Amino acid sequence: MRPLILCLLAVASSAAFADKQLLWGDTHLHTSYSFDAYTNNNFTADPHTAYNYAKGLPVIHPFNRTRVQIGTPLDFLVVSDHAEFLGVIREIHSGGGVDVSEMGWWDGIKARLAAWYLNRHLDEGTALELFRDILPPPLAVRDAAESVQLGGDSNLFPDMMDTQVDTWRATTGIADEHNAPGEFTTFIGWEWSSIPGGANLHRVVMTDADAQQARQFQPMSLLMSQYPEDLWGWLEATAPKVGANFIAIPHNSNLSKGYMFDDTRLRGTPFDADYIALRMKWEPIAEVTQIKGDSETHQALSPDDEFADFEEFPFYLQSTYSTYEPQAGDFMRSALKRGLALGQAFGQNPFQFGVIGSTDAHTGLSTAEEDNFWGKMATDSIPENKNTKWDADEPAPNGWAFSASGLAAVWAQENTRESILAAMRRKETYATSGPRIGLRFFAGSGLDAVDLADAELYDKATAAGVPMGGELPAGTESPVFIALASKDPLDANLDRIQIVKGWLDEAGEQHERVYDVAWSGERSPGPDGRLPAVGDTVDRSTGKVANTIGAEQLSAHWRDPDYSAGQSAFYYVRVLQIPTARHSFLDALALGQDKAAHHPDVIQERAYSSPIWVRPR
Repeated sequence: MRPLILCLLAVASSAAFADKQLLWGDTHLHTSYSFDAYTNNNFTADPHTAYNYAKGLPVIHPFNRTRVQIGTPLDFLVVSDHAEFLGVIREIHSGGGVDVSEMGWWDGIKARLAAWYLNRHLDEGTALELFRDILPPPLAVRDAAESVQLGGDSNLFPDMMDTQVDTWRATTGIADEHNAPGEFTTFIGWEWSSIPGGANLHRVVMTDADAQQARQFQPMSLLMSQYPEDLWGWLEATAPKVGANFIAIPHNSNLSKGYMFDDTRLRGTPFDADYIALRMKWEPIAEVTQIKGDSETHQALSPDDEFADFEEFPFYLQSTYSTYEPQAGDFMRSALKRGLALGQAFGQNPFQFGVIGSTDAHTGLSTAEEDNFWGKMATDSIPENKNTKWDADEPAPNGWAFSASGLAAVWAQENTRESILAAMRRKETYATSGPRIGLRFFAGSGLDAVDLADAELYDKATAAGVPMGGELPAGTESPVFIALASKDPLDANLDRIQIVKGWLDEAGEQHERVYDVAWSGERSPGPDGRLPAVGDTVDRSTGKVANTIGAEQLSAHWRDPDYSAGQSAFYYVRVLQIPTARHSFLDALALGQDKAAHHPDVIQERAYSSPIWVRPR
């Protein structure tokens, strides 16, 4: 049980924000119905397993067959299996086979050969080779995107469309079966997996539709088109037909080769007002942290940010290696800055998005806890397997390269599909890399008079300003920003609160700066303006953190000392936890090793708020 004092803190926090509930979830989880999950040894963890695990029930791990259980249950979950070949690999390997009776001679031969190839890899234990084989080669991205157009052949096995339809019906039915409004919310969703030339442009699509509504369509996949605007067009046509709301969530922008938040379309044509409006409508939030690394920023793009090197993942999703090259279109902070410039040019900002975190686990298990992390793929659940690279002959990731991340935090009126999706649309969301760090962020005029302990804080702050995700007109003086953070009751203390600002100067040049606005202990910024490190209490023999440093709660009223009323700007909060042991270090200790080679012993987990934008009048 939780210590009494921590329970009281949690209750007090909830009472202070009684207008909204802080709900925790995962919008990005794969089960055995996804082709890449199945080819990496997840043969058994289906959507039932995923929902039961998220609700706190013990389940059987799909690879090591042990009993596993989440530390703290989630409030909501999106099972987002890949739309491409949905359930097909599972069906072929589990005995469904490929019916070639209605095929022509040559198509029948190809289908038999493909089925034999799949089964051989799966049965002989070389499924990882199969997975690498089906990743795209590192081609020119725009040329590769042209290879699939709307109306193209959407099936490797045309006769197995029935399998995909049946799997979708099963997925939607299971989601409704586990949905319990007010207690645990399930969302129907899928992943559109565009990856031209190895550039990750994936989106998770989620909807507040129920099973009956969702069965009126089959999820759009990359095999119809690899262009994001075609996905938005599909959503534009589908939503009114089924009478439901949808959003699309970009993820892993860090692996997009610069194309996720590029300043031109993937087709190479310039933005226009219609394109921007469509993007803003369907993509109100983006995933900033997950198992395949963190997408806030990169040291190459933010050289003055001492915390910019967090959980980097320098491996593209492609069949052969090419050098990782971070670009402005890959990361949230540079995208937000680019959005200011585009907003100035077009009157609308295509990158005015909020943020969440999620896992992208392919185990059916939503695990973002360092000491309870079950890996990206099912095979990664065994520590001995985690130091095995995908490809022994060239740079490639192993199980330790992945992050135990992340979680989606949503401030919603109630725990229902409609309320959570509405909160995402207004961007009243934030991301964490795993710990359940409480976070509130407001901006407005006169907020310096608001008592941070006031039970009506939300009402008073929003009466004079906006919460995270909002927009303010610029005044003659800096707005007052309120930031409040509280530690995860079951995790380590907090180091500091930072506010990250991006802005355009009079010449239209983009800038950024990170401000420390609240911190633990008796530290003071040095001559260089930097705050000394909080310290490190992780015992290198056990991996335990002493938790004798840091603070349980931090808060601040803050004004921008560099404010200019003529600037377009955004501000978001970054909260840093004190150092704790990384999952790779805990594995190394269990294996009798001093450290996990090429990986840090400790990390500083964090939370990112959705931004608040300030625009000149």
